[in-house]
Amino acid sequence: MKFGVALGLLAPKYWNDVAIEADKLGFDSLWMPDHLIFPCDMSGSPFPGHDHPPVPPNTKLFDTFGYLCFLAAKTKHIRLGTNVYLLGLRHPFIAARAIQTLDILSNGRAQVGIGAGWLRQEWEVAGLDPKTRGKRLDEALTICKKLWTQEIIQHHGEFYQFNEVMFEPKPIQKPHPPIYIGGESEAALRRAVLHGNGWYGVSHSYDSVKPIIKQLHDIAHSESKNIKNIELLTAGKIVHKDDIKRWKETGITQLIVSPWEKGSQALDGLKHFADMAF
Repeated sequence: MKFGVALGLLAPKYWNDVAIEADKLGFDSLWMPDHLIFPCDMSGSPFPGHDHPPVPPNTKLFDTFGYLCFLAAKTKHIRLGTNVYLLGLRHPFIAARAIQTLDILSNGRAQVGIGAGWLRQEWEVAGLDPKTRGKRLDEALTICKKLWTQEIIQHHGEFYQFNEVMFEPKPIQKPHPPIYIGGESEAALRRAVLHGNGWYGVSHSYDSVKPIIKQLHDIAHSESKNIKNIELLTAGKIVHKDDIKRWKETGITQLIVSPWEKGSQALDGLKHFADMAF
């Protein structure tokens, strides 16, 4: 099982040092959250069973792929991802170019978690109908894959229409950087099986992730897909070394961790986790 590091529960002033340390310690991946804008009036949550947003509207936001390109220049081996990028809120030309740029500048280390998004007001303030976010995500992803893999591309869909275009250079990773689908709805899980390289869970325990994995297995079976070809990632906690075995038994292939209580303890937390897990 691989281990990644999530930056979402950490103040931005620590991101650079954490990225460099995680790279040195041998963590597989680094993940940065994404939002386009926070309306002052927000409701909902990405965490099942919660009704209130986990962050206030004055939370500091950055261009996700711009920041990851910066971190790519500071690191050598660690893979760089989004958890999760709101692809449907961007025109696919913009998204495909941002992802391609990260993949090239990082020498093939880009990986992209995408999702439809939980914050309906973010869609509304951007002038888009939140009821269309799943369909927009699917169509945008289809276009991005065409741009990354085909020489000449045209598309005439429900939300995007364009005649023949070219998109160069192509990403380093072939056929394209891996795509991980976030979300736990039936539509999101089916999207992960049919159109992604894997599934990305927001936050889980051993017990809470098991029914999700079973559902993914059932969908894969019904669609004649090999579940072994689908990576299973989630954020979770490891307190003791025995926890690693329990996580492996769930079928999770990569656990995303934030092994610290506060930002000033992040570097020590990473070292302690690495001593225990690697």
